[in-house]
Amino acid sequence: MNNCHPAPSTQKVRRDALDGKRGDGWRRLDVLRRPDPNAIHLAPDDTSLTAVAGLVPFGQFLRREGVDAQLRRCFGAMKVGPMVRYGMPQQIRMLIDATVTGAGRVFDLEALAADPLFVRLAGGCVCSIDTVYDDLRRFDDLTMPHLDAMVSEHGLAPLRALRLAEVHVDIDTTVEPVFGEYIEGAVPGPNPRYHGRPNYHPILMTIAETRTVAGIQLRPGDTSLGEGDAVVVRRWLRRVREAVGPQCTIWVRIDSGGDCAELLKAIDDEPRCLFVVKAKIDPAVHGAITRIERWKTVDRDADERPTRQAAEVPYERGSWAAAGLKARMVAVRERDQVNARGKFLWEDLEWSAHAYVTNAAGVPADDIAHRYQGRAEIEPMIAELKGAWGIGQIPTQSFAANEAMLRIKVLSYNLMRRYVAKHHGELAVWRTPWQRIVLIRIPGRLVYSGRQWCLHTPPHTRRMLN
Repeated sequence: MNNCHPAPSTQKVRRDALDGKRGDGWRRLDVLRRPDPNAIHLAPDDTSLTAVAGLVPFGQFLRREGVDAQLRRCFGAMKVGPMVRYGMPQQIRMLIDATVTGAGRVFDLEALAADPLFVRLAGGCVCSIDTVYDDLRRFDDLTMPHLDAMVSEHGLAPLRALRLAEVHVDIDTTVEPVFGEYIEGAVPGPNPRYHGRPNYHPILMTIAETRTVAGIQLRPGDTSLGEGDAVVVRRWLRRVREAVGPQCTIWVRIDSGGDCAELLKAIDDEPRCLFVVKAKIDPAVHGAITRIERWKTVDRDADERPTRQAAEVPYERGSWAAAGLKARMVAVRERDQVNARGKFLWEDLEWSAHAYVTNAAGVPADDIAHRYQGRAEIEPMIAELKGAWGIGQIPTQSFAANEAMLRIKVLSYNLMRRYVAKHHGELAVWRTPWQRIVLIRIPGRLVYSGRQWCLHTPPHTRRMLN
């Protein structure tokens, strides 16, 4: 005899967030049958229906946090005059709302212009997309730093309340292929998927503890990570320091592209900043690792055979002394890795090796390697920024306008992260598409009654909106 029991609850069951009904097949006596859709009659059109009711509590949160006032203060002077109808702060605020709903392109405003709530929040009218393109081209060297500062401010705001003893900062670059013609700054460069195609190569800094972006900058496609990024990295690190306080240790993690003496020196000059960078294994480093005679075993298999070993690498790059950098190199080798990504440096041994450069004195080599492995979280974060926030969508032919839109999208991402963390902490581990379904893309009806605007939503969404 088979006993019927309800299926156990799992973290993948997310309908509970909206008080959705669970499946009841374990206690049904009849077979589930779909009704005839012809029996459902279409009612007259209702122009008050909206699909983005979640923009109201999100907008209330931004108003409380002073975002609207900050936009007026920083960008209010970009469009002035008696003929101005669409102020620059209002335009940026509209783009933030559009990005939060999932509009990755300026052209998506054409669809949002049919939503009564979005139109109401935009001021009663959604302007032509040509006007938005023109407004994005207004950004210049005087106004772009304000947008960069806002991205950092709201990306680092969650750190101020955590009071951490140490924080992990990850620096990486990504490729944005360009499929249009005559795009300013889009030139062929490293592109693992579309070889030889023009692209952009932005650099960004993320905070591992909060999964927010501390800074992002658009760069031409032929720009690689290195000496030229020392200035912007130093600026972002000082903002991180201001947010975490003088006693917090900042760990900076970069892939092998950051193995540059000038860039590492810029990080080392900042107080209590330690870097862990994956080293480029050139012939000199290769020879230094293979000549190591004493390896410390840190892990063994069931047969007591060493499977992981670590050691100090007796090697210093000549560029370190020239830049005044004091660093050390460590190496970790592993055996029997599946799909190992390390380099096999020994022809007769099944060891794959990794090397790391750090300025952390006294920290064991294996601990340095484990510290770097936490950097893997930045890859799915960049994928989320591309897939859910559209940072790979290039809106115009102007480099400055494209950088402005990139930062507006990342600013929207940071604001959404803050909103979820403060009011819906249980959803902070969810990815953006699911957060939008639960918090933003909520159906409702916007009506004017009793001399005030009212938003009616289904009963099961009231808890999320409040």
